[in-house]
Amino acid sequence: MLFNKFYSKLPDYLIHLKEEERTIGTQKQYERDIKEFFKWAEDMDDKKETILLYKKELQKKYKAASVNVKLAALNSFFSFISRNDMKVRQLSVQRRAYCSEKTELSKEEYFRLINASLRKNDERLTLILKTLGGTGIRVSELKFITVEAVEAGEAAISLKRKNRIILIPDKLRQILKKYLKEKGICSGPVFITRTGRPLDRSNIAKMLKSLCREANVDREKVFPHNLRHLFARCFYNASKDIAKLADVLGHSNINTTRLYVITTGKEHKRQMERLCLI
Repeated sequence: MLFNKFYSKLPDYLIHLKEEERTIGTQKQYERDIKEFFKWAEDMDDKKETILLYKKELQKKYKAASVNVKLAALNSFFSFISRNDMKVRQLSVQRRAYCSEKTELSKEEYFRLINASLRKNDERLTLILKTLGGTGIRVSELKFITVEAVEAGEAAISLKRKNRIILIPDKLRQILKKYLKEKGICSGPVFITRTGRPLDRSNIAKMLKSLCREANVDREKVFPHNLRHLFARCFYNASKDIAKLADVLGHSNINTTRLYVITTGKEHKRQMERLCLI
């Protein structure tokens, strides 16, 4: 039997992902990865050996983390169609002790982005930067920063069947209130398009990239999720409480939070130099 006999079940699986409230990004990623596999395995037998061969092919083309993402999509699909016998183990990836300096956004660079936005007289983008950087929320959670949330000083976040309350710092509240009054926004999301719809991830990403040259910040460092990482590092440096940070970020696994506070290692190196053991 050939693998393509399972392809007809893909539409039902995609509906399942929506019902599971997976993010739009995850849904699209899983769909791409599963279609990619079916195209590769078009004339191959539906045996686990075929999946293992595909896994080896992926390792020739992608890094381990990317391979695992693709395998996660396949494992999820096979589980949905009750073919757990087709699931394969993901690659073992050792947690990195340090991140690359090419991707770590510094606090100084963050403020350069804000100043560049101010010079462009883009008040909305300036406040998006300050909201993402000042609260640590995901860009997909920005829609929960509403007029009502600003008034209350806290926002109720409800995504992926998880609920949490995030606090809005007083200084941020004051500048958001001023913005809302100036724009005549009386209810609903603070950050909206000209037609009144909440800004989406792609819009915000493009807006941030537009600041890079003016701010003299590497484009590789400038994307919405990197602001969440910056918040995490700053919060941890101030509190040294990773459990509290996990609560603030909405992580159920503290090991996930640890990934957010990885630095380039400059501070570790300075501490090692102070030991004077060499």
